[in-house]
Amino acid sequence: MTVTASETNLTPTNGSDQAIHQHYTEKIILQLLTVIVALVGLAGNAVVLWRLAFRMRRNACSVYILNLAGADLLFLCGRFIGSLRSLFEFSFVLRGISRFLFPVSIFAYISGLSFLSTISTERCMSVLWPIWYRCRRPSHMSAVLCSLLWALSLLLSILERNYCGFLMRNMHHVWCPVLDFITVAWLILLFVLLSGSSLALMSRLLCGSHRVPPTRLYMTIVITVLVFLLCGMPFGIHWFLIVWFPKESNALFHLSMIVALLSYVNSCANPIIYFFVGSFRQRWRKQRHPLRLVLQRALQDTPEVDEHGESLPGETLEMSGTSLGQ
Repeated sequence: MTVTASETNLTPTNGSDQAIHQHYTEKIILQLLTVIVALVGLAGNAVVLWRLAFRMRRNACSVYILNLAGADLLFLCGRFIGSLRSLFEFSFVLRGISRFLFPVSIFAYISGLSFLSTISTERCMSVLWPIWYRCRRPSHMSAVLCSLLWALSLLLSILERNYCGFLMRNMHHVWCPVLDFITVAWLILLFVLLSGSSLALMSRLLCGSHRVPPTRLYMTIVITVLVFLLCGMPFGIHWFLIVWFPKESNALFHLSMIVALLSYVNSCANPIIYFFVGSFRQRWRKQRHPLRLVLQRALQDTPEVDEHGESLPGETLEMSGTSLGQ
Protein backbone atom coordinates (compact mmCIF):
# COMPACT_ATOMS: atom_id res chain seq x y z
CA MET A 1 0.00 0.00 0.00
CA THR A 2 2.89 2.33 0.77
CA VAL A 3 4.52 1.67 -2.59
CA THR A 4 1.23 2.18 -4.37
CA ALA A 5 0.66 5.49 -2.66
CA SER A 6 4.14 6.74 -3.45
CA GLU A 7 3.75 5.74 -7.06
CA THR A 8 0.44 7.55 -7.11
CA ASN A 9 2.05 10.67 -5.71
CA LEU A 10 4.93 10.57 -8.22
CA THR A 11 2.71 10.22 -11.25
CA PRO A 12 1.54 13.85 -11.43
CA THR A 13 5.11 15.07 -10.97
CA ASN A 14 6.44 12.88 -13.77
CA GLY A 15 3.54 13.91 -15.99
CA SER A 16 4.25 17.56 -15.29
CA ASP A 17 7.95 17.15 -16.07
CA GLN A 18 7.09 15.35 -19.28
CA ALA A 19 4.71 18.15 -20.30
CA ILE A 20 7.38 20.76 -19.56
CA HIS A 21 9.95 18.80 -21.58
CA GLN A 22 7.53 18.43 -24.48
CA HIS A 23 6.70 22.13 -24.31
CA TYR A 24 10.41 23.00 -24.42
CA THR A 25 11.05 20.63 -27.33
CA GLU A 26 8.20 22.11 -29.37
CA LYS A 27 9.49 25.58 -28.64
CA ILE A 28 12.98 24.69 -29.86
CA ILE A 29 11.64 23.09 -33.06
CA LEU A 30 9.41 26.05 -33.89
CA GLN A 31 12.20 28.51 -33.14
CA LEU A 32 14.59 26.63 -35.43
CA LEU A 33 11.99 26.64 -38.22
CA THR A 34 11.42 30.37 -37.82
CA VAL A 35 15.17 31.05 -37.90
CA ILE A 36 15.59 29.04 -41.12
CA VAL A 37 12.61 30.71 -42.80
CA ALA A 38 13.81 34.13 -41.63
CA LEU A 39 17.27 33.54 -43.12
CA VAL A 40 15.73 32.65 -46.49
CA GLY A 41 13.50 35.72 -46.34
CA LEU A 42 16.37 38.02 -45.37
CA ALA A 43 18.44 36.82 -48.32
CA GLY A 44 15.55 37.10 -50.80
CA ASN A 45 14.43 40.56 -49.71
CA ALA A 46 18.02 41.80 -49.64
CA VAL A 47 18.44 40.72 -53.28
CA VAL A 48 15.19 42.44 -54.30
CA LEU A 49 16.15 45.57 -52.39
CA TRP A 50 19.60 45.68 -53.96
CA ARG A 51 18.35 45.09 -57.50
CA LEU A 52 15.53 47.63 -57.36
CA ALA A 53 17.56 50.28 -55.56
CA PHE A 54 20.83 50.17 -57.50
CA ARG A 55 20.56 47.91 -60.55
CA MET A 56 17.25 48.80 -62.21
CA ARG A 57 15.37 51.85 -63.32
CA ARG A 58 12.36 52.32 -61.08
CA ASN A 59 8.83 52.86 -62.32
CA ALA A 60 5.59 53.63 -60.50
CA CYS A 61 5.07 50.11 -59.15
CA SER A 62 8.68 49.14 -58.47
CA VAL A 63 8.92 52.01 -55.96
CA TYR A 64 6.21 50.34 -53.88
CA ILE A 65 7.86 46.93 -54.29
CA LEU A 66 11.17 48.43 -53.17
CA ASN A 67 9.64 49.85 -50.01
CA LEU A 68 7.69 46.64 -49.39
CA ALA A 69 10.94 44.67 -49.57
CA GLY A 70 12.48 47.12 -47.09
CA ALA A 71 9.57 46.66 -44.69
CA ASP A 72 9.78 42.85 -44.98
CA LEU A 73 13.53 42.98 -44.40
CA LEU A 74 13.10 45.13 -41.30
CA PHE A 75 10.34 42.86 -39.98
CA LEU A 76 12.44 39.74 -40.48
CA CYS A 77 15.46 41.36 -38.84
CA GLY A 78 13.52 42.22 -35.72
CA ARG A 79 11.86 38.84 -35.42
CA PHE A 80 15.07 36.99 -36.33
CA ILE A 81 17.02 38.65 -33.51
CA GLY A 82 14.17 37.90 -31.13
CA SER A 83 14.18 34.24 -32.15
CA LEU A 84 17.94 34.00 -31.64
CA ARG A 85 17.60 35.50 -28.18
CA SER A 86 14.82 33.08 -27.30
CA LEU A 87 16.69 30.12 -28.78
CA PHE A 88 20.19 30.67 -27.38
CA GLU A 89 19.37 32.92 -24.40
CA PHE A 90 21.91 35.59 -25.34
CA SER A 91 20.49 37.86 -22.69
CA PHE A 92 23.84 39.48 -22.00
CA VAL A 93 24.15 40.52 -25.65
CA LEU A 94 20.57 41.33 -26.64
CA ARG A 95 19.06 42.54 -23.39
CA GLY A 96 19.55 46.19 -24.30
CA ILE A 97 17.84 45.96 -27.69
CA SER A 98 15.29 43.21 -27.04
CA ARG A 99 12.78 45.70 -25.64
CA PHE A 100 12.70 47.43 -29.03
CA LEU A 101 12.40 44.30 -31.18
CA PHE A 102 8.63 43.89 -31.03
CA PRO A 103 7.88 47.61 -31.62
CA VAL A 104 10.23 47.51 -34.63
CA SER A 105 8.40 44.45 -35.94
CA ILE A 106 5.05 46.20 -35.48
CA PHE A 107 6.38 49.28 -37.28
CA ALA A 108 7.56 47.13 -40.19
CA TYR A 109 4.28 45.17 -40.24
CA ILE A 110 2.15 48.33 -40.42
CA SER A 111 4.43 49.75 -43.13
CA GLY A 112 4.33 46.58 -45.22
CA LEU A 113 0.55 46.38 -44.98
CA SER A 114 0.32 50.05 -45.97
CA PHE A 115 2.50 49.55 -49.05
CA LEU A 116 0.65 46.43 -50.14
CA SER A 117 -2.72 48.13 -49.74
CA THR A 118 -1.48 51.13 -51.72
CA ILE A 119 -0.18 48.91 -54.52
CA SER A 120 -3.46 47.04 -54.81
CA THR A 121 -5.56 50.20 -54.61
CA GLU A 122 -3.50 52.02 -57.23
CA ARG A 123 -3.58 49.12 -59.66
CA CYS A 124 -7.33 48.89 -59.19
CA MET A 125 -7.62 52.60 -60.03
CA SER A 126 -5.46 52.09 -63.12
CA VAL A 127 -7.95 49.48 -64.33
CA LEU A 128 -11.14 51.34 -63.42
CA TRP A 129 -9.93 54.81 -64.51
CA PRO A 130 -7.11 54.21 -66.99
CA ILE A 131 -7.25 57.68 -68.55
CA TRP A 132 -6.78 59.42 -65.19
CA TYR A 133 -3.99 57.04 -64.26
CA ARG A 134 -2.03 57.62 -67.44
CA CYS A 135 -2.66 61.33 -67.90
CA ARG A 136 -3.43 62.92 -64.55
CA ARG A 137 -1.42 60.86 -62.08
CA PRO A 138 1.47 62.86 -60.54
CA SER A 139 4.85 61.58 -61.68
CA HIS A 140 6.33 61.31 -58.15
CA MET A 141 3.19 60.07 -56.44
CA SER A 142 4.72 56.70 -55.46
CA ALA A 143 7.74 58.20 -53.68
CA VAL A 144 5.61 60.76 -51.84
CA LEU A 145 3.06 58.18 -50.68
CA CYS A 146 5.78 55.81 -49.49
CA SER A 147 7.42 58.57 -47.45
CA LEU A 148 4.10 59.48 -45.85
CA LEU A 149 3.29 55.84 -45.07
CA TRP A 150 6.71 55.31 -43.45
CA ALA A 151 6.22 58.42 -41.32
CA LEU A 152 2.68 57.49 -40.28
CA SER A 153 3.66 53.92 -39.37
CA LEU A 154 6.62 55.17 -37.34
CA LEU A 155 4.44 57.70 -35.54
CA LEU A 156 1.86 55.08 -34.57
CA SER A 157 4.54 52.68 -33.37
CA ILE A 158 6.33 55.31 -31.28
CA LEU A 159 3.14 56.58 -29.67
CA GLU A 160 1.93 53.08 -28.84
CA ARG A 161 5.33 52.11 -27.43
CA ASN A 162 5.74 55.21 -25.26
CA TYR A 163 2.23 55.61 -23.88
CA CYS A 164 0.87 52.09 -23.70
CA GLY A 165 3.52 49.60 -24.74
CA PHE A 166 3.03 46.12 -26.08
CA LEU A 167 2.04 43.40 -23.61
CA MET A 168 2.51 46.00 -20.83
CA ARG A 169 -0.48 48.25 -21.26
CA ASN A 170 -0.95 51.15 -18.91
CA MET A 171 -4.70 51.20 -18.80
CA HIS A 172 -4.74 54.24 -16.51
CA HIS A 173 -3.17 56.50 -19.11
CA VAL A 174 -5.72 58.73 -20.76
CA TRP A 175 -4.19 58.41 -24.25
CA CYS A 176 -4.16 54.61 -24.38
CA PRO A 177 -7.77 54.10 -25.59
CA VAL A 178 -7.35 56.90 -28.11
CA LEU A 179 -4.13 55.48 -29.55
CA ASP A 180 -5.59 51.98 -29.61
CA PHE A 181 -8.63 53.23 -31.49
CA ILE A 182 -6.49 55.13 -34.03
CA THR A 183 -4.22 52.14 -34.65
CA VAL A 184 -7.12 49.72 -34.94
CA ALA A 185 -9.02 52.06 -37.26
CA TRP A 186 -5.97 52.50 -39.50
CA LEU A 187 -5.30 48.78 -39.79
CA ILE A 188 -8.97 48.01 -40.43
CA LEU A 189 -8.97 50.65 -43.17
CA LEU A 190 -5.89 49.06 -44.72
CA PHE A 191 -7.47 45.59 -44.57
CA VAL A 192 -10.65 46.89 -46.21
CA LEU A 193 -8.73 48.71 -48.95
CA LEU A 194 -6.55 45.67 -49.60
CA SER A 195 -9.44 43.21 -49.76
CA GLY A 196 -11.81 45.47 -51.69
CA SER A 197 -9.30 46.63 -54.29
CA SER A 198 -7.97 43.09 -54.82
CA LEU A 199 -11.49 41.73 -55.27
CA ALA A 200 -12.36 44.50 -57.73
CA LEU A 201 -9.12 43.91 -59.62
CA MET A 202 -9.70 40.16 -59.88
CA SER A 203 -13.31 40.63 -60.98
CA ARG A 204 -12.20 43.05 -63.69
CA LEU A 205 -9.52 40.65 -64.86
CA LEU A 206 -11.67 37.51 -64.86
CA CYS A 207 -15.30 38.59 -65.27
CA GLY A 208 -17.36 40.92 -67.39
CA SER A 209 -17.47 41.80 -71.07
CA HIS A 210 -14.73 44.45 -70.74
CA ARG A 211 -12.10 42.26 -69.19
CA VAL A 212 -8.59 43.65 -68.90
CA PRO A 213 -5.80 41.49 -70.36
CA PRO A 214 -3.84 39.99 -67.46
CA THR A 215 -0.22 40.99 -67.10
CA ARG A 216 2.59 39.66 -64.96
CA LEU A 217 2.25 42.64 -62.64
CA TYR A 218 -1.40 41.81 -61.92
CA MET A 219 -0.47 38.17 -61.26
CA THR A 220 2.28 39.29 -58.90
CA ILE A 221 -0.05 41.57 -56.96
CA VAL A 222 -2.88 39.02 -56.73
CA ILE A 223 -0.60 36.22 -55.49
CA THR A 224 1.12 38.54 -53.01
CA VAL A 225 -2.22 39.67 -51.59
CA LEU A 226 -3.47 36.08 -51.27
CA VAL A 227 -0.32 35.06 -49.41
CA PHE A 228 -0.70 38.01 -47.07
CA LEU A 229 -4.33 37.21 -46.32
CA LEU A 230 -3.37 33.63 -45.47
CA CYS A 231 -0.08 34.20 -43.65
CA GLY A 232 0.27 37.89 -42.78
CA MET A 233 -3.17 38.83 -41.51
CA PRO A 234 -3.15 36.29 -38.61
CA PHE A 235 -0.19 38.17 -37.11
CA GLY A 236 -2.16 41.41 -36.90
CA ILE A 237 -5.22 39.69 -35.47
CA HIS A 238 -3.15 37.80 -32.92
CA TRP A 239 -1.30 40.97 -31.95
CA PHE A 240 -4.56 42.68 -31.00
CA LEU A 241 -5.74 39.62 -29.09
CA ILE A 242 -2.60 39.76 -26.97
CA VAL A 243 -2.87 43.52 -26.49
CA TRP A 244 -6.47 43.35 -25.33
CA PHE A 245 -6.13 40.08 -23.40
CA PRO A 246 -2.54 40.03 -22.04
CA LYS A 247 -3.32 37.48 -19.32
CA GLU A 248 -4.12 34.84 -21.93
CA SER A 249 -0.82 35.27 -23.78
CA ASN A 250 0.84 32.31 -22.02
CA ALA A 251 -2.13 30.06 -22.74
CA LEU A 252 -1.84 30.89 -26.45
CA PHE A 253 1.84 29.92 -26.69
CA HIS A 254 1.46 27.40 -29.52
CA LEU A 255 -0.80 29.77 -31.42
CA SER A 256 1.75 32.55 -30.98
CA MET A 257 4.56 30.43 -32.40
CA ILE A 258 2.48 29.30 -35.39
CA VAL A 259 1.37 32.87 -36.13
CA ALA A 260 4.97 34.06 -35.89
CA LEU A 261 6.06 31.34 -38.31
CA LEU A 262 3.29 32.31 -40.74
CA SER A 263 4.38 35.95 -40.58
CA TYR A 264 7.92 34.84 -41.46
CA VAL A 265 6.53 32.87 -44.40
CA ASN A 266 4.59 35.92 -45.58
CA SER A 267 7.68 38.17 -45.63
CA CYS A 268 9.78 35.38 -47.12
CA ALA A 269 7.29 34.54 -49.89
CA ASN A 270 7.31 37.90 -51.69
CA PRO A 271 10.75 37.53 -53.36
CA ILE A 272 9.87 33.95 -54.31
CA ILE A 273 6.65 35.21 -55.93
CA TYR A 274 8.54 37.83 -57.93
CA PHE A 275 11.07 35.33 -59.26
CA PHE A 276 8.42 32.68 -59.94
CA VAL A 277 6.18 35.04 -61.92
CA GLY A 278 9.14 36.57 -63.74
CA SER A 279 10.50 33.22 -64.91
CA PHE A 280 7.26 31.28 -65.37
CA ARG A 281 7.36 30.77 -69.14
CA GLN A 282 11.14 30.57 -69.42
CA ARG A 283 11.48 27.52 -67.21
CA TRP A 284 9.50 25.47 -69.72
CA ARG A 285 11.90 26.50 -72.50
CA LYS A 286 14.98 25.89 -70.38
CA GLN A 287 16.13 29.46 -70.91
CA ARG A 288 18.16 31.37 -68.40
CA HIS A 289 17.82 35.10 -67.97
CA PRO A 290 19.64 37.54 -65.73
CA LEU A 291 18.13 38.10 -62.33
CA ARG A 292 17.50 41.72 -63.23
CA LEU A 293 15.38 40.75 -66.23
CA VAL A 294 13.46 38.11 -64.23
CA LEU A 295 12.53 40.69 -61.61
CA GLN A 296 11.67 43.20 -64.33
CA ARG A 297 9.36 40.70 -66.02
CA ALA A 298 7.50 40.16 -62.73
CA LEU A 299 6.71 43.90 -62.70
CA GLN A 300 5.71 44.05 -66.37
CA ASP A 301 2.50 46.02 -66.85
CA THR A 302 1.83 45.23 -70.52
CA PRO A 303 0.41 42.04 -72.07
CA GLU A 304 3.27 39.87 -73.21
CA VAL A 305 1.52 37.50 -75.64
CA ASP A 306 1.41 38.44 -79.30
CA GLU A 307 -0.76 37.02 -82.03
CA HIS A 308 1.34 33.85 -82.31
CA GLY A 309 1.15 33.15 -78.59
CA GLU A 310 4.85 33.87 -78.05
CA SER A 311 6.21 36.05 -75.29
CA LEU A 312 7.76 39.37 -76.10
CA PRO A 313 11.55 39.58 -76.27
CA GLY A 314 13.57 40.89 -73.38
CA GLU A 315 14.23 44.25 -75.03
CA THR A 316 10.51 44.99 -75.33
CA LEU A 317 9.93 44.01 -71.73
CA GLU A 318 12.76 46.23 -70.60
CA MET A 319 11.24 49.22 -72.37
CA SER A 320 7.78 48.51 -70.93
CA GLY A 321 9.16 48.35 -67.41
CA THR A 322 10.33 51.97 -67.58
CA SER A 323 7.25 53.51 -69.15
CA LEU A 324 6.04 55.28 -66.01
CA GLY A 325 7.84 57.65 -63.76
CA GLN A 326 7.98 57.46 -60.01
